[in-house]
Amino acid sequence: MPYVPNDLLSTHFQGNGADLARQIEEQIKVVAPDSPNLPLYRDMMLTVLRMAQDDRSRWNAKITLQTLRELDNAFRTLDRFKGRRKVTVFGSARTPAEHPMYNLARELGQVLAQADLMVITGGGGGIMAAAHEGAGREHSLGFNITLPFEQHANPTIEGTSNLLPFHFFFTRKLFFVKEADALVLCPGGFGTLDEALEVLTLIQTGKSPLVPIVLLDAPGGGFWQGALDFIKAQLEANHYILPNDMKLLRLVYSAEDAVEEINQFYNNFHSSRWLKNKFVIRMHHSLSEPAMEHMQEAFADLRMAEGFHQHSYAGEEHDEAQFSHLTRLAFTFTGRNYGRLRELVDYINQPENWVDTDSHPRQQRASVNVS
Repeated sequence: MPYVPNDLLSTHFQGNGADLARQIEEQIKVVAPDSPNLPLYRDMMLTVLRMAQDDRSRWNAKITLQTLRELDNAFRTLDRFKGRRKVTVFGSARTPAEHPMYNLARELGQVLAQADLMVITGGGGGIMAAAHEGAGREHSLGFNITLPFEQHANPTIEGTSNLLPFHFFFTRKLFFVKEADALVLCPGGFGTLDEALEVLTLIQTGKSPLVPIVLLDAPGGGFWQGALDFIKAQLEANHYILPNDMKLLRLVYSAEDAVEEINQFYNNFHSSRWLKNKFVIRMHHSLSEPAMEHMQEAFADLRMAEGFHQHSYAGEEHDEAQFSHLTRLAFTFTGRNYGRLRELVDYINQPENWVDTDSHPRQQRASVNVS
């Protein structure tokens, strides 16, 4: 159902609100005649017209315009890297080059690039510069925001088309998560903690796809262990979070272990999405009958009425037929415990649970629709 403006707006156009929607749709067809997204573009334009009718605040209009421009520029730029797996790396911009974490972040970037994973950072100095330095320009993306101090593009990506400028933090943070097949969090300040907690909240509530979240610290470091101790002693003990929420995080102390954690997550799991009321996991390998039987009981708390069932592609995902070779695991997910969902992913990633245990190259993750 399109968003139709009220009668006051309709009087400025031919006919009623429904006629206005049709007029706008005809105009969009001129520039995008075959777009399956035509109804969405129509509703966007109707929303802008409604804002123009209200015309209450110039500041609101400027925020909307700047946001749309940033989104459009980011979509266009990132389309060049579509299909490439990416890892967002967070950490302090103030980490000096002589610090052990700087060297570890640089090693992380190098190992990620060797695994053909692109490295996304905020594009600044410290941990961000180190990760890009290790990854190299061809494997680096920077989402930079201009601040009065310290936040300038690092030498690896400065002046390149791999650098995206952002005016608003919220649009920048959107793409940090939207583009990420995994997230690695290094020690940092308020910004790093904000990003860590926001990512956890988005995944815990199902507003963002399930991806591996890796906490990386230097050997002997206590930054993340201290944070985990606080979470367990205060949040988990007081029942502010579920015990299984802790399964969304993995603490490691080397670049190799961080990348192995990411690769293991995609050992069989490919991607997930909602299709109407069904939660669907795409897999590289079908699960064996004994594994499916065990799953019905061991993970019964994740589903509602029906059991788990796997099937081949049936044409239901018209926009992603390129993944038609993947097996689907479908169930009526309760949507309440994503830590347990992570345990299910770990289960299907174990080769002993597959029908065919022959090794296959890991494939790219799809764009995930969780709406």
